[in-house]
Amino acid sequence: MKNLFVGNLPHSTGEAELRALFEAHGAVDRVSIVTDRETGRARGFAFVEDAAEADKAIAALNGKELEGRALKVNEARPKTERSASPRGQRSGGGGYGRDDYRDHARQPREPRW
Repeated sequence: MKNLFVGNLPHSTGEAELRALFEAHGAVDRVSIVTDRETGRARGFAFVEDAAEADKAIAALNGKELEGRALKVNEARPKTERSASPRGQRSGGGGYGRDDYRDHARQPREPRW
């Protein structure tokens, strides 16, 4: 069994419609459309667990247009562990923590005039 990633999905696509699209290329075990936690709106991608014909489904559906959007279908990569960033910063943080300067001598400031 392979888990397939389906990207660039129209937000209006329902689980039944996606299941029917993939069942034309083999048995489908599960369809999971990813939604936003706060709004409940589809985020534009989904995962489809395909029993046997995953490669056939990828070949047939990758690039196929659905409601004017070209689908991106490939084998899903395993979820990786997210590393905890320092002090809760998500990315780009900018700046150094206090510990980065621990072994440096304090330098006097130049006057500003």
